[in-house]
Amino acid sequence: MELVAFLGIGKGTWGQVSGVMNQGEWDKIFLIGNNFAKQFTSQKDFEFIEVNSSRISELKDEILKKLQGKIKGTEVALTIASGTGKEHMALISALLSLPAGIRFTALTKDGIIFL
Repeated sequence: MELVAFLGIGKGTWGQVSGVMNQGEWDKIFLIGNNFAKQFTSQKDFEFIEVNSSRISELKDEILKKLQGKIKGTEVALTIASGTGKEHMALISALLSLPAGIRFTALTKDGIIFL
C-alpha cells in the first residue's frame, strides 16, 4: 500500500509523519507540501510533490494533476497529522477523485494503526 501525507509548515508535526513513514512497510511514499516542506528529510525514500496553490479548489486540482497515474493500488494509507484543514480537504478530495480509497493512518505507542 502507498502512503500519502501532507507536510504543513509546522515542523513540529513532521515527527508524526516521519514516524508513520519509518514504522510502516510502504510500497511507495508520497509527501505533498509547499516549497518550505522541501526541507523535510527521512531515512526512507519518498517522492516529494510540491504544490503552490493557496485557494482550496486550485490546491485540489493541483494535487490531483500531480498524483494522476502515480497511485497503483485501489486505496492509500493517509496521515493528516501535518497541515491545515484546508490542505487536508484538498488532499482527500484529490485522492477520492483519482479514484482511490483512503485508510486513515496514525502512529501510536502500540505502532501504526488504521482508523
